[in-house]
Amino acid sequence: MSLYAWLLALSLIGPLLYSFDKRVRFVKKWPALALGILINGIVFISWDSWFVKQGIWGFNSNYVWDVRLLRLPIEEWLFFIIIPFCSVFIYECLKYYFKHQPLDKLKQPITLFFFVFTFLLALFNTQHAYTFYNCLVASLLLLIHLLFLKREWMGYFWLAYLVHLIPFFIVNGILTGMATNEPVVWYNNNENLGIRIFTIPIEDSIYAMTCLLLPITIMEWVISKQNKVIA
Repeated sequence: MSLYAWLLALSLIGPLLYSFDKRVRFVKKWPALALGILINGIVFISWDSWFVKQGIWGFNSNYVWDVRLLRLPIEEWLFFIIIPFCSVFIYECLKYYFKHQPLDKLKQPITLFFFVFTFLLALFNTQHAYTFYNCLVASLLLLIHLLFLKREWMGYFWLAYLVHLIPFFIVNGILTGMATNEPVVWYNNNENLGIRIFTIPIEDSIYAMTCLLLPITIMEWVISKQNKVIA
């Protein structure tokens, strides 16, 4: 297997096996999560393919399979299934082990802060495509939450976001060259701020937030609709 495929397989093993744990019961959320992953994938794969076409980033052929679909290696398609699945698993575990949200009183201020932060980054970085579009999408999603959704589970989301950055940065660190002679995924620094956390563009932390929030939002919406029907 390619290095990228090995990373995805190793990331998946734990969350997949523990999905059947009788306490967390993550497997019961799979049908609702499937829609979230599907919509998330449509958004990010479309974005990803366009970015590759524009030369904003690309993939090193030495570390991925040769098969490409819409300019993306198969591993990148799998990324948008496996990584959201694993990330939402962290969210569900935290919901089980923390009966009361540790960040409950801070969820609205944190959401507001990140909305303003990402909006301003987009506003003042229109010349950097990755920074601009990444922060614009994030700010729009956060604005929807602030104005329309106001979900009670956002305290859990922000905690899950902080926790999931640990494995996310390990995987992204390897993908961006932390453990290899060349990066698996290369970035055009003319299209981002040029600021890196080790080898990882700082924008990836915002990208990770959106890629976690969107499937959770859809999953929780589906579950809330199902609960209303049962009630």
